[in-house]
Amino acid sequence: MIVSSIFFYLFSFVAIASAFMVISCKNPVHSVLFLILTFVNAAGLFIMTGAEFLGLLLIVVYVGAVAVLFLFVVMMLDVDFAELREGYLQYMPVGAFVGLIVLIELLAVIGSWVTAPGATSSQVAPIPDVADARNIEALGNILYTDYIFFFQLSGMILLVAMVGAIVLTLRHKEGVRRQNIAEQVARDPDTAIELRKVKPGQGL
Repeated sequence: MIVSSIFFYLFSFVAIASAFMVISCKNPVHSVLFLILTFVNAAGLFIMTGAEFLGLLLIVVYVGAVAVLFLFVVMMLDVDFAELREGYLQYMPVGAFVGLIVLIELLAVIGSWVTAPGATSSQVAPIPDVADARNIEALGNILYTDYIFFFQLSGMILLVAMVGAIVLTLRHKEGVRRQNIAEQVARDPDTAIELRKVKPGQGL
């Protein structure tokens, strides 16, 4: 029990400190690295509380894809963040409004410990028939049995969104040679091979 408490406070402290460094670092590359550290510690907290699926999701999806993508985009595009920060004052009212909403939600969550202290103790198994199943197994049984059509529909929506993003950002440049499959398949020996007689001492 003492060891789990030590790891809980360790993960919590590092996650809070690295989250603060994300918004306080002037270098965007350092901010992304601290964001990756925040995700890793949050994944450790999820695994300690028994939600190993969410922990692995943070590692595989957010750390392995999103955060690394942010890092490569920042490093490859060399964005001038000093120029982007020049007009941030005009967004202060909207940011303050969103921050106020988040603060109210956090206070509501903290206040629920006083108004409903027994809410966290009433845990219900995700699938009553397989209550002894692990977290990932229980979620898999739900997704691929009761909600299989919604799961496939969400995959199709993401696929359409990905194809749409590629089509919208694809630009054909002039002078760039592209592959034409139909033209390659329709070639015959007369057009595929060109014989030239090279004179001695001269090149093509």
